[in-house]
Amino acid sequence: MARFELKLPRMGESVAEATITNWLKQVGDKIEADEAVLEVATDKVDSEVPSEVSGVLIEQLFSKDDLVEVGQIIAIIETEGEDAIAELEIEETIAPEIIEEVTKNIEFAKETVSVPESIKSSSSEKFFSPLVKNIAATEGISIEELEQIPGTGSEGRVTKNDILDYVKNRSNQPQIKTEQKFVETVVSKSTVPVSVNGGDEIIEMDRMRKLIAGYMISSQQTSAHVYSVIEVDMTNVVKWRDKHKNEFEKREGEKLTFTPIFMEAVAKALKDYPGLNISVDGDNIIKRKNINLGMAAALPSGNLIVPVIKNADQLNLVGMAKAVNDLGNRAKLGKLKPDETKGGTYTVTNVGSFGSVFGTPIINQPEVGILALGAIRKVPAVIETPEGDFIGIRQKMFLTHGYDHRIVDGALGGMFVKRVAEYLEGFDVTRTI
Repeated sequence: MARFELKLPRMGESVAEATITNWLKQVGDKIEADEAVLEVATDKVDSEVPSEVSGVLIEQLFSKDDLVEVGQIIAIIETEGEDAIAELEIEETIAPEIIEEVTKNIEFAKETVSVPESIKSSSSEKFFSPLVKNIAATEGISIEELEQIPGTGSEGRVTKNDILDYVKNRSNQPQIKTEQKFVETVVSKSTVPVSVNGGDEIIEMDRMRKLIAGYMISSQQTSAHVYSVIEVDMTNVVKWRDKHKNEFEKREGEKLTFTPIFMEAVAKALKDYPGLNISVDGDNIIKRKNINLGMAAALPSGNLIVPVIKNADQLNLVGMAKAVNDLGNRAKLGKLKPDETKGGTYTVTNVGSFGSVFGTPIINQPEVGILALGAIRKVPAVIETPEGDFIGIRQKMFLTHGYDHRIVDGALGGMFVKRVAEYLEGFDVTRTI
């Protein structure tokens, strides 16, 4: 018999780790090649990890809710044939004595770094490495206090240097700690208690809803949200789509919605006003080279996900329609790849698809703008002609542009959304597809 190491596969350039959400196979279960063994989740996307071989699962090296880094061994599968455990490839230039010393150090670290039960069994949703937890326990730092330490690591994680700096300065700021505890006490006491009676049902938020809640609060606390609203006449776009949608579906095998038309107009406007295609990193402004449009999509669970159309300004309308349909469909099925929700530079959300006339969306950090598309409605409007003005029925909608007033002033924010409206109102009705 042979043993195969199942490792967490690389799930995209920007993804370094994932959380195990469910084991689909248990120890002793038979597994076929390419059959899913477990489910993992990044910060936004759930994925399945398949087995590369057929065999029997004999060991699970991680439990549900554990955080695993890309490349780590997560399970052992027993197979027929030669030993399949991958050996560590070491360049010949490394001296054997150095290899032996490194191995001893690793084993020593495994034996000596232990995490106390009080820290290990904490219910904190933040990730702390065993080393950080060990230092915290040694210094008498509670998990609640540990959560308050600002982290400089990836995604705000607390590093070894962060906690050592905190310990060093801890004794010099007792008043700050006292004031912090006072504030926490006041906040907790001022919170209105929720009364629950026998007829109420308590439902715990799922993982994605907790993440969304965190993102929304963080964005509101980070950006100075301000909005510009404009009404746009969509009559020409509606007529053109009605004329070509059947032909498009027959030829391409998929529907032609309004979304790719909106996305095309937004991409054009971003090329005209690159001051909206930026991100903020502390005191620095990052001008994005590519225009990557986030497309907020509702999931069957009621949660929200934002797949990203990369290089949207380089797509024609057919390409945009295919990208919109593909990402939208796979988002609903939970089949998005982690990288397909990363790297957005501006986001569009269609609140009109649920009947809303307009909305005030929250910015998707670290972007500085987001556009909400309202419902298209038939309304009476003043129509100007060389012969005079008259009242007619027009198809209109509201565009609500939310932007970060720290970086984007009202003039730029207003001119951008006006340019989007101009592209939509000036849509060429003779255009072929």
